[in-house]
Amino acid sequence: MNKSFIKSDILIFAPDDVDLSYSPLRKELQGQTHVLGAFNPGLCRLPNGNLLLMVRIAEALSNPFDDDMAHCIRWDYEQGFLRDAWPLQEVSSSDPRKFKINIYTFPVYALTSLSWLLPVELNEDGSKIKQVHYDKIISPKVTAQEYGIEDARISYIGNRYYMTACCVSSQRHSTMLYLSDDGLNYKCLGVILDHQNKDMLLFEGKVNDRYYSLTRPLGECYFASAPSSVFHPGAGIQMASSPDLLHWKPCDESLLRARKSSLSNVKVGGGTPPVLTSKGWLMLYHGVENKGAVGIYRTFWALLDKDDPSKIVYLEDAVPLLEANSNLTSAINHQIYLDDVVFTTGISEHGDDFIIASGELDLACRITRISKKHFTL
Repeated sequence: MNKSFIKSDILIFAPDDVDLSYSPLRKELQGQTHVLGAFNPGLCRLPNGNLLLMVRIAEALSNPFDDDMAHCIRWDYEQGFLRDAWPLQEVSSSDPRKFKINIYTFPVYALTSLSWLLPVELNEDGSKIKQVHYDKIISPKVTAQEYGIEDARISYIGNRYYMTACCVSSQRHSTMLYLSDDGLNYKCLGVILDHQNKDMLLFEGKVNDRYYSLTRPLGECYFASAPSSVFHPGAGIQMASSPDLLHWKPCDESLLRARKSSLSNVKVGGGTPPVLTSKGWLMLYHGVENKGAVGIYRTFWALLDKDDPSKIVYLEDAVPLLEANSNLTSAINHQIYLDDVVFTTGISEHGDDFIIASGELDLACRITRISKKHFTL
């Protein structure tokens, strides 16, 4: 992209910035832990003008493999946080974030970490940390969250803050909704999507008296696209509408699929909640290029029609808006366990610019300030 549109680009919060003495796991869990990543933050503007990051803290066992056993962290409603063990000969792993349990006839995984949410308040332009709100931590409370809470997104709708987060359990991937009047204290409203959905993003405002969201249902099995199709089969960005933000009707047609012509054409998924601009609804999303166990994650963008968001007005899936930047992570090289991943999760206006929040390498929080002019046609 034209670098003149980037006003600033920094890492604002990293694993060493987390004080684990406040961790919700520490009182009950057997074994030492460390912060594997502090990343993929939801973003909103607080009533006092400051920005708030809702940071995903992936807390991992310091030694998950010992005594011929593989260990994972799980939350139990009655016993709290536990350490489960599986014989090493029954598991395999090519991804440092999880291992596969091979005794099942279908894919079953365990995570090497468990994630919880930490509110971090920044100054108005996102360049400095003002306060880490350890008293506002959001951690598992229901069985749908037994393997953690991940990747919050925050939308400001009708003077209230609505936060979606992915919840992981042995039964399902689901999306849970939280509500706040001040952007800092959240009440859980329960599960609102229940079909392996990891990226639900609420539009910041109604369209024709209905609420809309981007979704990204997953599956283990997909059917082939036509040989002549411009699209790959597999995970893509869908859309749903709702009368009340609690009950959602998926739209009949797909919104955005991975195009064979795009560099990042393995799969696509939502990034930031769509925000309304003079040109339409601006959405930033991620596209994945096949490489290694995880792939290369980049951020792209699109504009949707302001009156009919199922129509794509403009799509930029050739030139990435953001890519992983090794210059940003040079000081924390010793903690890097993934390469080539930027995962954008939040956006907020700041005068003539957008403040964009991302997870960098599934490790730290990145704040990028980009001129609004970059998104004009």
